[in-house]
Amino acid sequence: MQRATEFAVECNDSGGFVETTLVALVVFLRGVNVGGHRTFRPTDLAAALKHFGALNIGAAGTLVIRHKMTPAQARAEVARMLPFTAEIVVCRSREILNLLSNDPFEGQKLPPDVVRFVSVLSRPPRLAPSMPMQFPPSGKWLLKIVARRNRFVIGMYRRHMKVIGYLGTLDRLYGVAATTRNWNTIAKIAEVLAHDGPE
Repeated sequence: MQRATEFAVECNDSGGFVETTLVALVVFLRGVNVGGHRTFRPTDLAAALKHFGALNIGAAGTLVIRHKMTPAQARAEVARMLPFTAEIVVCRSREILNLLSNDPFEGQKLPPDVVRFVSVLSRPPRLAPSMPMQFPPSGKWLLKIVARRNRFVIGMYRRHMKVIGYLGTLDRLYGVAATTRNWNTIAKIAEVLAHDGPE
């Protein structure tokens, strides 16, 4: 028997109303627990939101919200519990599962100093730079962007002090705010979502 789909009504950016499917969500907080600025314990946030089935992943501010709700509802609930103002990026569970279904790193053997990452854009990008690209543009690369899939920018970087600055240029490159997570964190999120069942 087909499962009934749940809906809610949200106000959109133009002031109208749109019907929105209620789904499990993933929340990414931008710029928390970095350099002693806006520090908090993500496990405490997950505990405060446990009635929504919140599960903390890692220490950078990443939550899986397993209770079905709209992105606007999740954003409002997380903002209400945070002790400071932060950029809150929300993705539907299906977006994460689709991203992991086609691993761009599959079969690649990377050296131990190279880290795979995903930068999540806060909204669809205003700019679409050509890819692949690397930083610096010549010589030995420190950061390389290999693909973009909708709101996900996928790449790898070497463990080097300058990489933070290069990651900071993604906002300018795509025209919207971006927050970055290790590929392993994204894989862990997908594992949790797959266990709960696709939305």
